[in-house]
Amino acid sequence: MWWRCPTAIALLLLWLSTTNNNASGAFVGINIGTGVSNLPPASGIVSILQAKNITHVRLFNADHQMLTALANTNIEVMVSVPNDQLLRVGQSRTDAADWVNKNVAAFVPATNITSIAVGNEVLTALPNAALVLIPALQFLQSALLAANLNSQVKISTPTSMDLITKPFPPSTAQFNSTWNQIMTQYLQFLKNTGSVFMLNAQPYYGYTKGRGIFPLEYALFRSVNPNTQNVDPNTDHVYTNMFDAMVDAAYYSMQALNSSGIPVVVTQTGWPWLGGSNEPDANVDNALAYNTNLIRHVLNNSGTPNQPGVQVSTYIYELFNEDLHTGPLSEKNWGIVFPNGTTTYSLTFERLALSNNAGSTGPVGMFCVANSSAPVSALKQGLDWACGPGSANCSAIQPGQPCYQSDNIVAVASYAYNDYYHKTQASGGTCNFNGTAMLTTTDPSYGSCIFEGSSGSTRSTGGATALGPVGPDSFAATKCQTSTLLYIIPFALLCLV
Repeated sequence: MWWRCPTAIALLLLWLSTTNNNASGAFVGINIGTGVSNLPPASGIVSILQAKNITHVRLFNADHQMLTALANTNIEVMVSVPNDQLLRVGQSRTDAADWVNKNVAAFVPATNITSIAVGNEVLTALPNAALVLIPALQFLQSALLAANLNSQVKISTPTSMDLITKPFPPSTAQFNSTWNQIMTQYLQFLKNTGSVFMLNAQPYYGYTKGRGIFPLEYALFRSVNPNTQNVDPNTDHVYTNMFDAMVDAAYYSMQALNSSGIPVVVTQTGWPWLGGSNEPDANVDNALAYNTNLIRHVLNNSGTPNQPGVQVSTYIYELFNEDLHTGPLSEKNWGIVFPNGTTTYSLTFERLALSNNAGSTGPVGMFCVANSSAPVSALKQGLDWACGPGSANCSAIQPGQPCYQSDNIVAVASYAYNDYYHKTQASGGTCNFNGTAMLTTTDPSYGSCIFEGSSGSTRSTGGATALGPVGPDSFAATKCQTSTLLYIIPFALLCLV
C-alpha cells in the first residue's frame, strides 16, 4: 500500500465520517486540484476518500479516471468546466450538450455527480470570457434538461471575493458595478434552477492584504479582544471571524441586486501551511488553527450573523499541494496530504460531540499522546512545559493519583499533553510538543485514569485552565520562529520508519 500512515490520514479526515452522516446539516468537503506533478492514481485517491467516509469532493475538471474510480462510492461529486473550456461551451449549444453527455451523463448514476462548477472566478480571473458565462450556464442547463438530469445536477460558477467591493461592513457590500448586468442574469439563473451561489472565501488573503487592519485571531476563528470586535454599524451584528463576514458580504451583495433566498456554498477556503521568507503567516500552526476552527464552525450549523441557523457548506482547499502552480511559495502549499498519503500537518478533524468536561474544547474520540519512540529527555521537557507554562491540569499524574506511573514517562506525558491539547485546541493549541506527540483515536484511558476526550470524561477542572497557547513557540501554536519544516520533518520521519 502506497501510504504509510493510515492512522494519520484517519485523523486528518475523521470529521467527514461523523458530520456528513447528517444529511440535513452542513458538510465540509475537499477540493482536489490538478496542479500536482506526481498526483496519485485515481484509485488511490478514492481509496483514501472512501476508507475515511469522505462524502463530498470538488474536482477542478471532469477527469474520466477520477469519475470512474468514484463510481458506486456514494461520494457526492462536483465536476468543473475549466476556464480554458468555457469559451467553447459558452459559444455552442452543441458543444455544451457534448460536454454534459461525455462528462456527466456517461457516469451517472454510478458516479454521484450533483453539481457542475462552470469556470472558476471567471469575472475576475478571465474577464474576457464574461460575455459567454451566462450562455454557458444556460446551454449546460438545457443539456441537463435533455438528459433528464436537471433535478439531480445543479449548475453554478465559483465567484471570488475580489468581485465584492469593500466587503466590510458586510451590510454595505456590493458586487463590482461593472458586472451588474451579468450578475443580475446569473442570480436569476440560480433562482430559476434552484442552485446555490458558489463563493471562494479565503480569509488568508483578506488578512494578508489587509496589512494589519484585522488581527490574525479574527482570520483564524480565535477569540478576539472585545475591544477590537468588528461590528457592522448598520446592523449591530458582531463579527467574530472573517469567514462569516465574507459570507454575509455575499448575501448583502445579492440583496443589493434585489435577489434573496439563494444559499451560499463556500467552494474554496483554507490556509497555506508553508510560504516564503516574506510570507510569515503561511505556516503550519496557522493552517492547523484555521482549518480546525473552520470545521467546528461550519458543522455547528450556526450560520452567520446575517443568516443565523442557515448552513454554510464548505469545501476546504485542498487535498494535495499543487506544486505546479506559479507565484509565491504559499500558492503551492495549501494541501493537507502529500501525494504519498502522509499528512502535511496533524490537522484535527473533529466530531460534533465535545467532551463532557466544561473546561475542555477538544473533540470526543481524539487524543494527543506521547510518542513512545521519542527520547526520554524530550518527553520530560514536553511534560515540564505542559504542566508549567502550558497550564495543563496535571493533578491526576501526581503521586497517589489515578494516572500516576513513576516508571512510565510516556503514559504520564500523554496525560499532560492530552489535557493541554483539549483545553487549547479551540484557540489553536496543537498536538506537537517538538515532534514528541501525535494524535490518535485509541482511547488511552485505563482504570480510573480517564483522559479528556474519552466518552467517560466527566471530571472537574481543578487546575489552571489555559486560555490559549503560551510559552516557547516550539510548543505553542502561535508562529514558527524557524522554518515550518522543523515541524514537518519529525512527523515525516516517523511515518517513514
